[in-house]
Amino acid sequence: MMTSPLKNDRFLRALLRQPVDATPIWIMRQAGRYLPEYRETRARAGDFMTLCKTPELACEVTLQPLDRFSLDAAILFSDILTIPDAMGLGLYFSEGEGPRFKKVISRETDIHTLGTPDPSSDLRYVTDAVSLIRRELNGKVPLIGFTGSPWTLATYMVEGGSSKNFSLVKGLLFEQPKLMHALLHKLAIAVTDYLNAQIAAGAQAVMIFDTWGGILTSRDYIDFSLNYMQQIIEGITRTYQGQTIPVILFTKEGSEWLESQMATGCDALGLDWKLPIGTARKRVKDQVALQGNMDPCILYASPERIREEVAYILESYGPGNGHIFNLGHGVHPQINPEHVKVLVDAVHEMSTRYHQF
Repeated sequence: MMTSPLKNDRFLRALLRQPVDATPIWIMRQAGRYLPEYRETRARAGDFMTLCKTPELACEVTLQPLDRFSLDAAILFSDILTIPDAMGLGLYFSEGEGPRFKKVISRETDIHTLGTPDPSSDLRYVTDAVSLIRRELNGKVPLIGFTGSPWTLATYMVEGGSSKNFSLVKGLLFEQPKLMHALLHKLAIAVTDYLNAQIAAGAQAVMIFDTWGGILTSRDYIDFSLNYMQQIIEGITRTYQGQTIPVILFTKEGSEWLESQMATGCDALGLDWKLPIGTARKRVKDQVALQGNMDPCILYASPERIREEVAYILESYGPGNGHIFNLGHGVHPQINPEHVKVLVDAVHEMSTRYHQF
């Protein structure tokens, strides 16, 4: 595909721990319900799945935050549960309940009969959206592709949706670990194919969201979550059309395992807000970039308080390369967009002194 040269490559350079003029920033869920223009497009679509599965609409909402804020990356608008939906489980969204599946994984035969989706057909709407977004970005900023981790996908597939105590999926893990490994193995293959298809369509970096890895014990996290993410990282196309494709790994509430995560071969680790980013940097010894890690709730505070927190996080990380500023999780739907602008502008303004060498 013919592409325009990047006008702003801060994000990609920071992921590879190369010098930048200012710390780059993007925000998890930066395209979403806190933006009135998103709500208008969502209403036009009629429902969330139509919004996800219509490439033109997915492109529109992906670009909306870039029209408002000086963000350093765009992230594909999609959902982490596209793979199980393509496996035939029937993803839908209930008001106030979040994602649900019409079919759930509850028996051995359910796992053995699951097929591996073909991204070129079963998930074509995603790759079409990636290609369209790249074209419309016209080199303004890089585009991030993403997926859920096998363990996170499995939690939704077994529970049938969101869960408070994860009793069904943990019950399967503890009672029938071989069966759980069979499901995770299938998902790891599907995720690898999916990310490679996004890269071929134009994604310039990819992120694995391990939303529920943090609910596991240390031993089970390594066996049932991290090992499968490492398998995916080893299978991802790491260079495409002469460009390095960086990989970000994010386990929510996963700061206990930073050293093990780093050993997967990823280029960057996402952090939630529980661990000071300076402490994380000392632990990883600058061997990987770090992404994070402001508490999203600080965006409810005054502009002065937001700027104060930005200054604290930048100072905690300190001078040098390898920091991508982000929230520790997604921006909340009730946040004032003007507060997001304060955040983005503050990061760019305050971070330059950490990069003057």
